[in-house]
Amino acid sequence: MSRLGVVMLIHHALDRAEQVARHWAASGCPVVIHADSKVSAKAYGKFVKALSDVPDIRFSRRHRCEWGTWGIVAATQSASEQMLRDFPDVRHVFLASGSCLPLRPVQELIDYLDARPRTDFIESATTADVPWTVGGLDAERFTLRFPFAWKRHRRLFDGYVRLQRRLRVRRKMPNGIVPHMGSQWWCLTRQTLSAILDDPERGDYDRFFKRVWIPDESYFQTLARLYATDIQSRSLTLSKFDFQGKPHIFYDDHLQLLRRSDCFVARKIWPRADRLYQAFLTDADHAMKRTEPNPGKIDRIFSRATDRRTRGRPGLYMHSRFPNSRWENGMTGAKYSVFQGFAELFEDFEPWLARMTDCKVHGHVYAPGGAQFSGGQKVVSGALSSSAAIRDYRPRAFLTNLIWNARGERQCFQFGPMDHQGAALAMSRDSNATICVISGAWAVKLHQATGNFADLRAEAARLQRIESAFLDQLRDPKAKARVRIWTMSEFLENPMDRLQSIVDDLGVSAGRRLKEAPRMADLTGFAQFLQTLKNQGMHPYLMGDFPNDPAPQTLPRTPGRRPYLVKK
Repeated sequence: MSRLGVVMLIHHALDRAEQVARHWAASGCPVVIHADSKVSAKAYGKFVKALSDVPDIRFSRRHRCEWGTWGIVAATQSASEQMLRDFPDVRHVFLASGSCLPLRPVQELIDYLDARPRTDFIESATTADVPWTVGGLDAERFTLRFPFAWKRHRRLFDGYVRLQRRLRVRRKMPNGIVPHMGSQWWCLTRQTLSAILDDPERGDYDRFFKRVWIPDESYFQTLARLYATDIQSRSLTLSKFDFQGKPHIFYDDHLQLLRRSDCFVARKIWPRADRLYQAFLTDADHAMKRTEPNPGKIDRIFSRATDRRTRGRPGLYMHSRFPNSRWENGMTGAKYSVFQGFAELFEDFEPWLARMTDCKVHGHVYAPGGAQFSGGQKVVSGALSSSAAIRDYRPRAFLTNLIWNARGERQCFQFGPMDHQGAALAMSRDSNATICVISGAWAVKLHQATGNFADLRAEAARLQRIESAFLDQLRDPKAKARVRIWTMSEFLENPMDRLQSIVDDLGVSAGRRLKEAPRMADLTGFAQFLQTLKNQGMHPYLMGDFPNDPAPQTLPRTPGRRPYLVKK
């Protein structure tokens, strides 16, 4: 009667490895264990003694195993040779690690393989068809040499790779074989494994793969293609990796997830996951149902987990993606509106907009003296302070927090060239932002100011440069915000229609015409102010073609208020 043999590669958590080895052996599977030579002699001796009462357990010659190096392949070869030599009745050899855990009764795996006596289960794909390599080395892992360990000698590793690329080093595959890659964890027939280990050209293959990067993912995967008559390019071991190429570790709270997979074996299991070991190292009556292994059933769960880890919730920054550009999943968490020039042109624009809409309307949240929150608040939702020092430390994060903490209520705030510009680029590239600009309206405040005109002219030039740069960002092809820009003269040609469109965009007017308008600032003499700026050598072009002698127009009046004058 043929049997299933198990090769175990272990390097830590020896108590769990002992427990699993006994489980394999109790099911009639001979086990050959390779312990990493880095395991101390004392711990190894204690481990061997603990398993000395199990007759079908052997220990192979020890090698030093380091990630990405030849030692793992050498350990697998030694243990596999001993398995084939000591147990001639073994038909399939299953490669497992000390952190692997059988999820179903071992007899079900044996029956499954008995029904497929000549089938090799090994993930084996050409480098051109491998989508999972992380780190940029796929075909190059075969064409370059890798004498240095990536983890222990990273600088030497990277430097030697750069040198070989500069020298255009390109190794050739021995005997013209085609390199394949795949999971380290396979289950091979005795015929295929014997043919690989007894190949007369094995010396050439071993010398070549000793300088391949991560040879345990390519040595058997490549050579199996030479001898196997029936390869199923998949592993019978459930092994999941994250977007960085690191293996997922299964904990106690993954119990139901592992049950749903219907897989025979899973790795990596956390050594202290007592609940998992108790649940799966059990008798057949309490094990999972007999069915075809289907790890794809849980793939979408891992996919969602990866998406949440790399992208998170829209507008919420977290540790795993904060330092990474373009991992924002939306710069902010909700829609908001930015108004530039409105608070300068209209004296009561903020309270007017608050009355006309259901929005939370703030003043200049990036004002030099601090954030002007609605109602004069010093701290708003999420303990967001109005402090200029705190805000300006990370102005973009301030914007993100303001929108995230108040999601559910649309936020509107004022912005202008007198404000801190640290978040200007972020706003222009935020698809949640609606930005309305009356260019040149900042000049109204200067027109109303008193003082030395030379100073006013210098300030006007400075503000115009700042606003011009902001407008360039809004017009950039990379801008994602919804943008409306009017020159001051364009806006004043038909202010009610402009205001109506703004309120309509906020979705609160339901098609009703505005009957109340904000109170416009006194623009008497404004045209002459602009002309004086020109005469002094500063060209105020952002206002548009502002008339020198505008005719007044009366807008709808609010009861109890004086009429509003608008320049036509």
